Amino acid sequence: MGIEAPAVTVEVHLSGGLPALSMVGLPELAVKESKDRVRGALLNARFRFPDGRVTINLAPADLPKEGGRFDLPIALGILGATGQLAAHALGGYEFVGELALSGELRPVNGVLPVAVAARNAGRELVLPRENAPEAALVSGLSLRPSGHLLEVCGHLNGAHPLAPFAADDPALPEPRYPDLAEVRGQGHAKRALEVAAAGGHSLLLIGPPGTGKSMLANRLPGLLPPLTEAEALETAAIRSVSDRDPFQPDRWRERPFRAPHHTASGVALVGGGSNPQPGEISLAHQGVLFLDELPEFDRKVLEVLREPLESGHIHISRAARTARFPARFQLVAAMNPCPCGYLGDSSGRCHCAADQVARYRGRISGPLLDRIDMHVEVPRLPLAQLAGPTPEGMETSSMVAGRVAAARGLQLARAGGPNSALGTREIERDCLLDAAGRRLIEQALARLALSARAYHRILKVARTIADLQDAPNIDSTHLSEAIGYRRLDRGASSRGD
Repeated sequence: MGIEAPAVTVEVHLSGGLPALSMVGLPELAVKESKDRVRGALLNARFRFPDGRVTINLAPADLPKEGGRFDLPIALGILGATGQLAAHALGGYEFVGELALSGELRPVNGVLPVAVAARNAGRELVLPRENAPEAALVSGLSLRPSGHLLEVCGHLNGAHPLAPFAADDPALPEPRYPDLAEVRGQGHAKRALEVAAAGGHSLLLIGPPGTGKSMLANRLPGLLPPLTEAEALETAAIRSVSDRDPFQPDRWRERPFRAPHHTASGVALVGGGSNPQPGEISLAHQGVLFLDELPEFDRKVLEVLREPLESGHIHISRAARTARFPARFQLVAAMNPCPCGYLGDSSGRCHCAADQVARYRGRISGPLLDRIDMHVEVPRLPLAQLAGPTPEGMETSSMVAGRVAAARGLQLARAGGPNSALGTREIERDCLLDAAGRRLIEQALARLALSARAYHRILKVARTIADLQDAPNIDSTHLSEAIGYRRLDRGASSRGD
């Protein structure tokens, strides 16, 4: 259910009558078919299949069951009910795995949430050998990987105990991200990227084609603080249950970076399906969601981002169930300033009329644009700056990440989270302005016709800028810089001001 793994108890009852096997407890088709896989596996492993009536109950009865993960516990339940396996030996274990007709164990998806639940319940986990590296990411859990039903039975009977799993190399490689020093010029955009990383703010990059918007977005994960173990496990659990993004245990500490194409549907972006699956916003949890060519996305698709941008999670409701997936991502979007892409460019190539520019920018709704903290221009660089030798002293991602980590530390100590997550009460407490600051923000509100939401977001960005300078209070320079990051609030028809 989402990224949770509620316990399912497999109960097996034998009775007289004609041979039959019935399964209850809302099993889906793949679960119902497990009776044929289990029967073949037991017979090929030289076990006896009961001749009478077999009833299998998957409790709780109101929880839909899906997949082949119940094959192994069903087989063990039948063996325990028929006396071919000591039933008391099953205590203290949890079992998961799909059975081949030969009795071999095949891997299943969603093992990481299962491992977390087994550890919290204080039980050992018996699972397919291929799933063991993923489950081993959960510390404090005893794993017993196996490759065959006979190996599991030998362990439970005490004849051939399964060896506990030990990872080959517990020291995982450090995450590797593209370096900010590879981006030529664009000092203003780099500064905005640093502010966005420090406060967890959403960012919109506006500029002609080929100015480095995508390069800048790709380097944001390398500026963010390292994931904590809890954050990494939550992110890995989403990938574990997803059919879209195969889980890679050696990269579980990396911040995700998702860049869906502009033709993506609403279901692809936020998740869905009869059996709810996480979408791109959940796969980007604790990382970056990059939407290139933002106006080219379907407007209805973009509107579904409004709620998770505020709440940090998404609820997917279907007739049979409701799933909740975390979706606390950092949004980075990119767009051209006009349909041709060259509005305001020094080459003078743009001939778009004002109404064309307004229609183009109007594809992004005002409420969504209002929720994006920073709007930054990325202008075209002179050829000499691109083709010349690499300038000395360019800041690397690690240098900027050090300042970001220090600012995040101040925010965690003050409010328990990044500035982007501050509520109204925290804003009133932590974003106080002096007399000069109040006059400045009043002038900005009057000239730009800012909403209350935009006003609060300016204050949060200004608080982040002050944190980067280790300043206890927000002054006029911090506030001026924050106001400067609201470029699109200056008028949709402006031509490169």
